Amino acid sequence: MASPLANLLLDWYARNARRLPWRGHPDPYAVWVSEIMLQQTQVETVIPYFERWMERFPTLPALAAASQEEVLASWEGLGYYSRARNLHRAAQIVVEQYGGQLPSDPAELRQLPGVGRYTAAAISSIAFGQDVAALDGNIRRVLARVFDVSVPARSPEGERILWDLAGANLPAGQAGAYNQALMDLGALVCTPRLPRCSLCPLSGLCQANLLGTQEQRPVSLPRRETPQYIVTAAIIHRGQEVLIARRPQNGLLGGLWEFPGGKIQEGEDLPACLRREIMEELGVEVLVGEPLGVYRHAYTHFKVTLHAFHCTLLRGEPEALHASEIRWVAPAGLGRYPMGKIDRMIAAGLQA
Repeated sequence: MASPLANLLLDWYARNARRLPWRGHPDPYAVWVSEIMLQQTQVETVIPYFERWMERFPTLPALAAASQEEVLASWEGLGYYSRARNLHRAAQIVVEQYGGQLPSDPAELRQLPGVGRYTAAAISSIAFGQDVAALDGNIRRVLARVFDVSVPARSPEGERILWDLAGANLPAGQAGAYNQALMDLGALVCTPRLPRCSLCPLSGLCQANLLGTQEQRPVSLPRRETPQYIVTAAIIHRGQEVLIARRPQNGLLGGLWEFPGGKIQEGEDLPACLRREIMEELGVEVLVGEPLGVYRHAYTHFKVTLHAFHCTLLRGEPEALHASEIRWVAPAGLGRYPMGKIDRMIAAGLQA
């Protein structure tokens, strides 16, 4: 028998569920793609990417057969590029080991690159109807408020409590709807700031609502100070072409193309930093010329201010000492190479 919370939630969901392009899709692959894209990214941002992705890679085998360059190009702008690399590699594993059919068991799903406990539970329950509870950011917030959880939600103890609560209220045979209902309630009503408690179907059960602690739940861990780095990038010209380098597969922006450069060290000015970085990365000396622009971007755990300069070769022939490969490309052709946000802005400046 379903809990009062589940009954109220499912009744609300039947009338208020968001209409999303991956809901009701006949292929579990679509659910998987959406869940990977939704990791740390808002629904409104994901929708157009998802729709373009499904046009370009309509089936799991189609994704597995694509090149990494194609995959990263389709992902460009969505950020957190390890998600795309993991999705691509996981599709190849599913073709190799499961005949192209995504497994339904959460334990098997968790063996795939990029699939953790939440993602496995979401796919298993939504795409396959398995009785598995899920816990994402929205669900975590709803349950922390309904049950007035006073320990930090993302601490080991908080995670254990919230996973237990999600499972304890799971209605048998309706896990997919239950998990999605909690997600939608968190996105539409039980929002991070100014929750709309008067519209919430769970307001009568919600302990935080009764105690007036909604704004204090979920409890957060102390925030660390965000590091800020000053970096440089070189637009090295040779005739009508510029040099770009492909980042190593592992690490931040792995597999993407960039204009070479790096972080400034203590005691360096910007030109000195760039000359050192280019010697270390490419084994050549450059003359640092006019600045192209200053670009700022915030990543998950740090921020950068990047100074880009036009440069010319003085001595040596560039080699890929740290990059996986390098290429000379006409500015008009830079759009064919997947890049991170800052490098794409630099490329756009060269094409203007």
